[in-house]
Amino acid sequence: MAELTRQDDIRELVRERYAAVARGGGCCGSGSSCGEPTAVADLREGETVLDLGCGMGADVLRSARRVGPTGRAIGLDMTDEMLEAARAHAACGRATSAEFVKGYIEDIPLPDASVNVVISNCVVNLSSDKPRALAEAARVLRPGGRLAISDIVASPDMDAATRADIEAYTACIGGALTERELREGLLAAGFTDVEIRSTHPVHEHASSATVRARKPGAQPSTAPSDADPTAAA
Repeated sequence: MAELTRQDDIRELVRERYAAVARGGGCCGSGSSCGEPTAVADLREGETVLDLGCGMGADVLRSARRVGPTGRAIGLDMTDEMLEAARAHAACGRATSAEFVKGYIEDIPLPDASVNVVISNCVVNLSSDKPRALAEAARVLRPGGRLAISDIVASPDMDAATRADIEAYTACIGGALTERELREGLLAAGFTDVEIRSTHPVHEHASSATVRARKPGAQPSTAPSDADPTAAA
């Protein structure tokens, strides 16, 4: 069993795995997932939504349809192969409000308070620095903005061998937080109204879950903005 021995290696291991997934995909396909965050995000016409770790763009395209031509659906991914596939899918789907940027979820290349909704599909568990990833999600949300993600939640008895295994980590299992750890991480990042609901088991010691939370403050306007949220602050 291959083991994770250096924290710095995790990002490259994840990138290699999902680059291979992208190379095997076809037009308008999708990568691996553990849920459908758009189903619980309550997206509205004119909103700006950011998908963390967008993969081949399936959730970005769904989001683009929901926010309409006055909204924006931004996909963020660190893998060139995924971004290339996502842009091709957006083109074949004629999704004019969808766009894609390269970057890391621990260092999102967007300004503060620039999006209404942050979504992700089985991505936070892959991060080697989850507190920073959650803090970044809170940073880019406008006051009153919403977090709606699907992710894997570990049971408290997940064994150390599973957590150290490369295959388990890159398959979205080994790096999963427990429900308590995830809740505490969201609260520490500044979120309120945290709701974590398990949906189905995916492993002996892990389940898929939907996670919703809110950034404190007044609800943001959904009126189109002249500012480009993909421009760095």
